[in-house]
Amino acid sequence: MLETITSYVAIGDSFSEGLMDPDPDGTPDRFRGWTDRLAELLVDSPAGGPELLYANFAIRGRLLQGVIDEQVPKVLDLKPDLVSFCAGGNDCLRPRTDIDGLANQFERAVIAMRDEGIEVVMANGFDTETMSPLLRAVRPRVGVYNAHLWTIAQRHGCHMVDVWGLRPLYAEDMWAEDKIHLSPDGHDLVARQALATLESGHSLPTTGFGMPPRTTRAIRDVVVEESKWAREHLAPWVGRRLRGQSSGDLLSPKVPDLSPVRKIAVDDEVDVTAAAHEPGFSGGDPSDGEGSGSAVAAGERTGVDVETAQLISDDGRVAVDGRRIVKEDEDE
Repeated sequence: MLETITSYVAIGDSFSEGLMDPDPDGTPDRFRGWTDRLAELLVDSPAGGPELLYANFAIRGRLLQGVIDEQVPKVLDLKPDLVSFCAGGNDCLRPRTDIDGLANQFERAVIAMRDEGIEVVMANGFDTETMSPLLRAVRPRVGVYNAHLWTIAQRHGCHMVDVWGLRPLYAEDMWAEDKIHLSPDGHDLVARQALATLESGHSLPTTGFGMPPRTTRAIRDVVVEESKWAREHLAPWVGRRLRGQSSGDLLSPKVPDLSPVRKIAVDDEVDVTAAAHEPGFSGGDPSDGEGSGSAVAAGERTGVDVETAQLISDDGRVAVDGRRIVKEDEDE
């Protein structure tokens, strides 16, 4: 077990900002997430205590370099006992990302924090195989990145939360409507796995070998659903990317200073379905997923053109429920 944690800082992107887990106080576009939940759990844990201080610098849409440039220096200034460092998933969405180079960037940041005596807890990327049929093309890149992360964790004495292998996390109710971010239940599961990892003092093996059963749907229903997803969740991201914008532009960290941890009562839990329809609620976009890929269906079957598909997909092809809608990338 770690020595008592008196201060904890979370850095990263939308995964650590907590998207799709609405804040219990009802503040529009503010989220709770697994990092807030972990801080709450640490207050009552032998690994932490009631005097725990917490800050969260994570901002949705951030690439790894942005996290390193904007957030890591703040961690080095504060020198907390613990930092959760989860980043690089948005980079993995980009087909031309150098995954080996990305891992080298991540490791340099880890070394800087470990040299200051800061304990580092990491989480690897989601297994996109069970997500939307249009979110699978990135899986090989995430797998390679995860292999690097495991090596980095072992080499530098970091704690690893294995979300790739956390099979209960891939039940349908663990995911938000956008199929990219976790639901409140998903965030809660990750927080509890992170706490167990910290309390045990090492990276825990995850249990189970098979994925939770998924609802069987007709191909026609899958195509209709994916078309709706592309219009509502993909198109805004593509537009921002073409304009060089991010969903996190102009946003500030939600907990910018080390502060006492809020204690959330059970009665304060938020119904995410109701909250998602409140004015000002923003569910984020495909670039905000942590290791969650975004392959886009090509052609009229999903209403997304080939140029859009090529922004994300490696080969211009997309699998839909085991079949392939093929439209080859002319540049490949």
